[in-house]
Amino acid sequence: MATIKPFRGFRPSGHADKIACPPYDVLNSAEARQMAAGNEYSFLHVDKPEIDLPEDTDLYAPEVYQKAKENLERFIQTGVLKQDPKDCFYLYAQTMNGRTQYGLVAAASCEEYDKGIVRKHELTRKDKEEDRTRHISALSATTGPVFLTYPDRADIDAKIAEIAAEFPVYDFTADDGIKHTLWVIDEPTDIKFLMDAFAQIPTLYIADGHHRSAAAANVARQRKEHNPKHTGQEKYNFFLSVIFPAGQLYVMDYNRLVKDLNGLTSEAFLKKISEKFDVAETGLEKPQKRHEFGMYLDGKWYTLTAKKGSFDASDPVAALDVSILQENLLSPILGIGDPRTDKRIDFVGGIRGIGELKKRVDGGEWKVAFSMFPTSMDELMKVADAHKIMPPKSTWFEPKLRSGLVIYKYENK
Repeated sequence: MATIKPFRGFRPSGHADKIACPPYDVLNSAEARQMAAGNEYSFLHVDKPEIDLPEDTDLYAPEVYQKAKENLERFIQTGVLKQDPKDCFYLYAQTMNGRTQYGLVAAASCEEYDKGIVRKHELTRKDKEEDRTRHISALSATTGPVFLTYPDRADIDAKIAEIAAEFPVYDFTADDGIKHTLWVIDEPTDIKFLMDAFAQIPTLYIADGHHRSAAAANVARQRKEHNPKHTGQEKYNFFLSVIFPAGQLYVMDYNRLVKDLNGLTSEAFLKKISEKFDVAETGLEKPQKRHEFGMYLDGKWYTLTAKKGSFDASDPVAALDVSILQENLLSPILGIGDPRTDKRIDFVGGIRGIGELKKRVDGGEWKVAFSMFPTSMDELMKVADAHKIMPPKSTWFEPKLRSGLVIYKYENK
């Protein structure tokens, strides 16, 4: 069963459009400084607090986390953020290109993360995990929501639609054209219905936010260890999440660029890849189905189709397109052994468009590009259910969750 809890969230008393910001990990420090320039309300002052310190500040220095704490406390003390008077759920809708997805904002269980009821599909980087652990610990709050998903349920969909028909507390369109809408769910009958419905769901899946969820679980274990009266119900045992039905989510392609052909001529390269792929010069920029790949080489678009028997279709990881390309082409032919660290490969999220691949190859810095068929939610869930890990850069979710619309704090005022 999946345990979710309502909570007394801190949220904007006004200026929601100025407060809400992209996730901390999609902007570097320079981009965050630029985005927050002239905006005292931006939640980047909390999630990327180095923007308020000298530019040469070590991103992991103690003063960075102290500044985050100071900025959050200032937002609360000056009334920029207010706390709801009673426990609530929240409904968060995002609309991109006319398509809307509805997520329930709730506190998810760190214990269930540790037990695998909240399931992951990615490895975390130690430095990034430690960074968010320090951030959560310093603030006694989870400020960046974890993006969770679950198999669709008609009863939950109906209740969400009922709530969405009411008047929202925030409704604005960000500079990137994505619309963000939030409702407060404070009716006891609605809260009970949602808690009972999710209690019947055996598993939640992390779509995005593996470092944030791992960090929250780290803090929960640390505080449990130092609390002789630990009950399991303390606020530190839960973390901020937005939970979407899988059928509403939009997974985009996550494409690849490689700098060179590993010493091969184009002709020799094409011959080698034809051992595991059917290769055709089709002019098609995007693959049309699973196990197909687009390839841009020497100004031409090819379609590669994985040959039968070239991968283990019974293994949920090996059958992923990102695995097939890695194991049958990138590693054995192009010499990309570890795509996490190899500087000869780069990754381009589908939000930037296929044109980005063509532009970068035509520019001469990159030799070949591969366009991918998007990983499906069903594939993601199968990998997580098998307690396995997806290869890096397997999924790209859009739109991204904004931070600052609801904050989950451990200590109530």
